[in-house]
Amino acid sequence: MTDIDTKKIDNRKISSKLIRRLMIFAGSFFVGLGILGIFLPVLPTTPFLLLAAACYTKSSKRFYNWLINNKWLGIYIKNYREGNGIPLKVKILSISLLWFTIGYSVVFVVNTFLIQVILILIAIGVTIHVLSIRTFRK
Repeated sequence: MTDIDTKKIDNRKISSKLIRRLMIFAGSFFVGLGILGIFLPVLPTTPFLLLAAACYTKSSKRFYNWLINNKWLGIYIKNYREGNGIPLKVKILSISLLWFTIGYSVVFVVNTFLIQVILILIAIGVTIHVLSIRTFRK
């Protein structure tokens, strides 16, 4: 091997190591957003956890297995993959938090009528969407 060939191999190792670390970072970021989505009705939980799983699949088996087998987070991914839907408790909690936060914003935070109407329309749209998703029954 020449010096040029050795440099190419070293550069590939460095770039693949960097990409792996970036994918782990991105996966962890998406897990964080997914966790926030459990409590904030505006953020979706499952899509962020699916993105995290995809990042971990490409970068770390250990992180992927942790996410899939996690007591609280893994169930979102498993139910989505199996087409089971959303548990009734999650639907009720999501819609309740959605209307609480939107209602609070409309009454106490936003003073512009147009923005209040937009927020209420968003809440109606999200409610219809959540209700249209199949309910998971054990």
